[in-house]
Amino acid sequence: MAAVTAAYYGSAKLGLEQQLVRGQVTPFWPPTGIALVALMLWGLRMWPAIALGAFVVNVTLGPSVLPVLAIAASNTIAPICAFLLLRRVGFRPALDRLQDALALVFLGALLGMLLSATIGTGVLVASEALSADDFWPTWSVWWTGDAMGVLFITPLLLAARTARLPRGSPGWRWAELLLLLGGTATIAQVATRTSVNLLFLVVPFLIWAAFRFQLLGAAPCALIASLIAIYAGSVGSGPFAGHNLVAKMVILQAFNGTVALTALLLSAIIAERNQTLRALQEACDDLAEALSRLVPDQPPDVRPTAPAPPWDTGARRRDGAENRTHD
Repeated sequence: MAAVTAAYYGSAKLGLEQQLVRGQVTPFWPPTGIALVALMLWGLRMWPAIALGAFVVNVTLGPSVLPVLAIAASNTIAPICAFLLLRRVGFRPALDRLQDALALVFLGALLGMLLSATIGTGVLVASEALSADDFWPTWSVWWTGDAMGVLFITPLLLAARTARLPRGSPGWRWAELLLLLGGTATIAQVATRTSVNLLFLVVPFLIWAAFRFQLLGAAPCALIASLIAIYAGSVGSGPFAGHNLVAKMVILQAFNGTVALTALLLSAIIAERNQTLRALQEACDDLAEALSRLVPDQPPDVRPTAPAPPWDTGARRRDGAENRTHD
């Protein structure tokens, strides 16, 4: 629980580096992903660690103790609700099924984080820390940040939990992975520094990563692309230039949602295909072993002969002579 609290606090400080509203609302909030993973691995008994981390982070941001308690409560309740929704539909942390990827995107991120954004923004408006006109811009940033934490941090941590260094892997395999990560970062940098809309160029790298490395390769590529896009949105560069805050968050949420869906869905589909192939191979091996036990081996001196062709009359005469001898 202490480790979860420390991770929540440390990741929150990193997320606040990109704050856009009042020094505490950011388009990328990694603690939601950490909180959801903690609940998946250790259950609901981890809620005090999440609540303590949320309180320690927000108490230094204000505006006063009562609003901070309400915000910390919303930051705790939102991942708990997301966790309960995922558990309700039979979510598996391995993320090796298509239904798990869809559930994480739509139930865990987009739906589950509506609660924290609505309560948190409402508390700031009710405490007069924000004006009523700032409700929707602040809400859009809050919801985007919490959803991004679930979409990118949760899959990355779940993939890293079961990752093992491959033994005997050829050097070109590592070079391919580095090329994927570097290519994703380069394309995302170029796409977010030009007025031409080139963000879609990131998608082929995500497809490549999902097919070759599944979630372990697609999740880091998706996170890199998202972080670069979030920074571009916070400074208003590239495709985010000339838009107000709500429009920026709509563009950012659409891009990040597309990136997450591409990475998670393709990784899950490839993982399902690999599982099916392994199951078929195991079934074939079991069948071959069973047949080898049922059919006895022939003696080594027995050599089966093929029947004589119909035009071989000599063979027919020999067969007739043998039959008369036996008779």
